[in-house]
Amino acid sequence: MFIDSHSHLDVSNYDADRSEVIARARAAGVELMLEIAGSDVGKGSLEPGLRLAEEHEFIFAAVGLHPHEASLYDAELEQTLLECSRHPKVIGWGEIGLDYYYDHSPRDVQQQVFRRQLELALEQKLPVIIHTRDAEDDTISILREHWQQAGGAEIGGIIHCFTGTQTLADAALEIGFHISFSGVVTFKTAEELRSVARTVPMERLLIETDCPFLAPMPYRGKRNEPAFVVETAKKLAELKQTSVEEIANITSGNFRRLFGMA
Repeated sequence: MFIDSHSHLDVSNYDADRSEVIARARAAGVELMLEIAGSDVGKGSLEPGLRLAEEHEFIFAAVGLHPHEASLYDAELEQTLLECSRHPKVIGWGEIGLDYYYDHSPRDVQQQVFRRQLELALEQKLPVIIHTRDAEDDTISILREHWQQAGGAEIGGIIHCFTGTQTLADAALEIGFHISFSGVVTFKTAEELRSVARTVPMERLLIETDCPFLAPMPYRGKRNEPAFVVETAKKLAELKQTSVEEIANITSGNFRRLFGMA
């Protein structure tokens, strides 16, 4: 049984067939999904993701403000995030972090909001889900100062949709994070990423789709969905020279332990 550790099922891409997408995931052996509620779609958008978690026993949620939207952060939104973080189906805080590729929000604002959300996640004792793109040095620095040194290693977190360097992977592991691979690891051009994946200890490994984005081979270019997480597991099994069943069991166990569900 597989766990999709990062999905965006609340987005409009699924409005026409959301229930069928969820049914296909279950049929493919996906036992749990982590819905990233309201990520990257603006203020006041947490409710649809939380509703999904309420409606399905096997869907849980995380709440947080994506770095693209950091400029929207204010006291009112912070209060909303705190209230939502206490929802019984919310098990994580995220996705949060830094994105210097698009720079949709100024970098200093992204950093400020990232630090603040790490503080809130610590207060709520929720693992964090980290987005980082073209911002490795600042991501590592902030996580060390505002997470690791503040006791966050006992709570843990995920570097989601990992596409970074060996340096980022090593630093994340040293800080105490899990590393989650998406369909990108199956892309023909991702040999460097596959080299990093080979070095990640099995006990820190997770799988995800980041759907509707980044569909794995052989679905690349199509809308992604949780059922496709199996393809990522297959590629990691190949890289780790083990079975798909072993990858499924290990990554599912890692997820459950991280989020206190074991």
